[in-house]
Amino acid sequence: MATPVPPGAPRPGANGQQPPPPNFNPNYQTNPNSLADNMQNLNLNRPLSVPNSGPRPSPFGQQPPFPQSLVSAGFPVASPPMSRPGAPPGLVGRAAVPPTGPPRSALPANVPPGRPLGPPVGHPSPFGSRPPPPSLSSSGGSVLPSSPLPSVAVAPPPLGARPSPFVSSSPLTGPAVPPSSAPGGPLSNGPPAIGSGPLPGAPRFPPSASISQPHVGPPPTMMSARAPAQAPAMGSVLGSVAVSSPPAPPMASASPFSAVPQSREPPSGSPYGPQTWSMQPHQGTQPPLIPGSSQAQPPRMFGMPHQLPNQAMTTIPPAMGQPGAPLSGPSKIDPNQIPRPIPNSSSIVYETRQGNSANPPPPATSDYIVRDTGNCSPRFMRCTINQIPCTADLLSTSAMQLALLVQPMALPHPSEDPIQVVDFGESGPVRCSRCKGYINPFMKFIDQGRKFICNLCGFTDDTPRDYHCNLGPDGRRRDADERPELCRGTVEFVASKEYMVRDPMPAVYFFLIDVSMNAVQTGATAAACSAINQVISDLPEGPRTLVGIATFDSTIHFYNLKRALQQPLMLIVPDIQDVYTPLQTDVIVQLSECGQHLEILLENIPTMFQSSKTAESCFGAAIKAVFLAMKSTGGKLLVFQSVLPSVGIGALSSREAEGRTNISAGEKEAHKLLQPADKILKTMAIEFAEYQVSVDVFVTTQTYVDIASISVIPRTTGGRVYYYYPFSAVSDSAKLYNDLRWNITRPQGFEAVMRVRCSQGIQVQDYSGNFCRRIPTDVDLPGIDCDKCILVTLKHDDKLQDGSECSFQCALLYTTVYGQRRIRVSNLSLPCTNMLSNLFRSADLDTQFACFLKQAASEIPTSPLVQAREQVTNFCINILLSYRKFCATVSSSGQLILPEALKLLPLYTLALIKSTGLRNDGRIDDRSFWFNYVSSLSTPLAVPLVYPRMFAIHNLNAMEGDEAVLPPILPLSSEHVSDEGIYLLENGEDALIYFGSSVDSSILQQLFGFTSVDEVPTQYVIQQYDNPLSKKFNDVVNVIRRQRCSYLRNAVLLMHGRRQECKWPFLR
Repeated sequence: MATPVPPGAPRPGANGQQPPPPNFNPNYQTNPNSLADNMQNLNLNRPLSVPNSGPRPSPFGQQPPFPQSLVSAGFPVASPPMSRPGAPPGLVGRAAVPPTGPPRSALPANVPPGRPLGPPVGHPSPFGSRPPPPSLSSSGGSVLPSSPLPSVAVAPPPLGARPSPFVSSSPLTGPAVPPSSAPGGPLSNGPPAIGSGPLPGAPRFPPSASISQPHVGPPPTMMSARAPAQAPAMGSVLGSVAVSSPPAPPMASASPFSAVPQSREPPSGSPYGPQTWSMQPHQGTQPPLIPGSSQAQPPRMFGMPHQLPNQAMTTIPPAMGQPGAPLSGPSKIDPNQIPRPIPNSSSIVYETRQGNSANPPPPATSDYIVRDTGNCSPRFMRCTINQIPCTADLLSTSAMQLALLVQPMALPHPSEDPIQVVDFGESGPVRCSRCKGYINPFMKFIDQGRKFICNLCGFTDDTPRDYHCNLGPDGRRRDADERPELCRGTVEFVASKEYMVRDPMPAVYFFLIDVSMNAVQTGATAAACSAINQVISDLPEGPRTLVGIATFDSTIHFYNLKRALQQPLMLIVPDIQDVYTPLQTDVIVQLSECGQHLEILLENIPTMFQSSKTAESCFGAAIKAVFLAMKSTGGKLLVFQSVLPSVGIGALSSREAEGRTNISAGEKEAHKLLQPADKILKTMAIEFAEYQVSVDVFVTTQTYVDIASISVIPRTTGGRVYYYYPFSAVSDSAKLYNDLRWNITRPQGFEAVMRVRCSQGIQVQDYSGNFCRRIPTDVDLPGIDCDKCILVTLKHDDKLQDGSECSFQCALLYTTVYGQRRIRVSNLSLPCTNMLSNLFRSADLDTQFACFLKQAASEIPTSPLVQAREQVTNFCINILLSYRKFCATVSSSGQLILPEALKLLPLYTLALIKSTGLRNDGRIDDRSFWFNYVSSLSTPLAVPLVYPRMFAIHNLNAMEGDEAVLPPILPLSSEHVSDEGIYLLENGEDALIYFGSSVDSSILQQLFGFTSVDEVPTQYVIQQYDNPLSKKFNDVVNVIRRQRCSYLRNAVLLMHGRRQECKWPFLR
């Protein structure tokens, strides 16, 4: 076997780096609002009257390489704003394809696509449990009331070892997919009919308020697509006033990012006010010290917990008959007193630091605009606690997790400043000579700027002569505000040659399609070919972009895409135990040379294999053969798989029946069915990662495929599994296309390496996510994108000093799609504390829960379900117990006492226990996909996954105005669901529509075209009808798609009395 090529090593046969065009300047800064200003191109649900025109978006949200003359050494150049595609375009068309599919719009060529990380400006935060705290002067406690095959040739092995390819003289032929007609009928919001035509699409952000949004509707081919029908009162507690802030009423908001955001002044001064103990009368003996606290506590009565200063409490009296229940009172908890997420009414402006101290970040699920004043944006890095405990004992007493959630390429808000790019020339960025930390705003310069002290390891270094600058009266360098690396929390350095031992890799995209009998008959093959045909035009332009395509069933079929050939030629590899690549060249070619061949091939593949009777799949052998073709370059491998891999390398057997038996019998080892069947695929995955090949798998299946084993490859190579079960060519083709398009157009990088460094006293304990680790300190990422999030758990290795600050630095070395080597550095500095109350006050709910979620997901394959559920419950209980024991005022034993910052933690914990991954009544593949999806899930999407948003859609006509705004978010409780209502629920990946038993037939007719609930099919494609209510409903769906940057899998319809049909367990 060939020797692995380390990152930066010369690759045999690798294409040399092409110089950028002289007029390319990637750092040209466009109007930050250009994305919003161009939303008139929106195509979601567009009616036929809207012309299918508009420029195609810039592919990856990254500008082409810039001329070096524009970058002065050591000084910043503004990088382009991040791309934001919003809801995966509702499906996008190309002029080169016959107009048989839905039309597609695009952003201007200079505007890259992108996606938001939270609700847009002016839209209520979906799960804002609290508004961003203007100050945290109180301890914040809450006590809560309780076609035929062409002639082909088999490639025989050559003399010696491996077969040599034998090319058929007959070119690849076959009738093209017939164009679909354009039937009349209602406008469709669903997928197009499978064919050679394009799929509809749209930009991802809503229009500016000053721009009229076109009516959105389906392309002609989609107008009538529809799936066939298938089978209490507040009181005081022992002298402590009980205070509860009533939930703010939900507010309808303007179209997201539709206008200049409402700014809010950040908190002034330190967010943590001075401690003042409030004395209670009749207090007795001196209480013990709070663990980790050096201050004496006020006297209290024997056996009573002490009261924290300025503590606000909310009490829910216990129900009658419970311990501690009063003699008289309500017999049940008032639902209105239970803490629930409260959406924010508008976006805020958040400054990361103020007054030389860190500001606590707003909730991850809220809408905010970041001003980088030293600390990085919380979108890039968040800590579970915004004050670092000085000792391990104090952290242990709090029972909370100390961890970072790092999303180094997260998309910023369109109104935020772009990340600055700094070029230090051949010398490279300034670094500490001991720990190799990068220059950042928290390094202190001394001796008139001739030396600097590293904030991470404390080592004193000499300042490079060409970087020297005198200090001002305040001790800061006089040029600090002019250098982004000294005043910004996140910067991007241009990597010098010392970071490259080979030329940066080209952008390679290889598509591998399952053409087994099941895949062809279910329409999965046709859907994949149609989607690929549409996204080819979205790939980065230029000579560095290479593409390839192959198909597989029980054998592997490569295609020669050389331009000199009149048509692509098929080359078959029959040996699936000892695979090989039939050609060393012409299998992966430049996109500019094979565009026409690719289109012809993709149009003919479904017809070529339509009469195939081969049911087997050699998934493992196919990806191994493609890897051999990509080995010299690296790149992205996108696999479309429909059946269980049953032959060849890594063949698997069905374990589903066995799993059902074990679960029903209460077998304790049932969780082992969620582990990979063997180590073959894992070994392959590690080899893929070594050669910088990233794999994404699109599972379009109607049967068990053993995701637990298949997912090992994308997890190890920085990819992801996309799961469509049960796959329907009618309802899932749209989402398949949108997922594929977002996968290749989002901001991303190749051959990346990431490391997190910490101050003395704290060290990294472990990393968790989709990556490969060959050494303990670094994370290898063959592919990295804006959606990938990595959990970094921390631990103490020494005591920290109270009042000092603890620093964290994340450095990501990666290659852009245009072949530039960059280093993105994010810095975060947080205060240290000895007070337990400060830890609870500064806890970050969303980050704590995301940490719980990821840790629970990691336990699923290795622990019995009961144990995993108990662990999740105990996480929550231990935190609340610690708060009650050490920080809360005295209260009845039947009362639930919650810290203000974590008052929604029990609610989210209960939702997590009811989720797919932690229930034993789900399919094995469903659970395997769930924990694989969670492993790289970003913080803003963690809560919605288990606690969805619910909207009433039957009364949308009551909403004022014509803008596409969301109705108020309803609590997930039966009290807010009526028999006359229709409700939409969404969790970021799927949508569900719930029908009451007494829905008005006129409303049903306007929204869905049915007169009775009994006529509603189990599968349905959302359509737009010619009435205001239907238009508003479609507008709501499109707004959600833009917010989540996900098309949302077609709505699952659920009728009253048929709850068993719902795949969301908490609604059963």
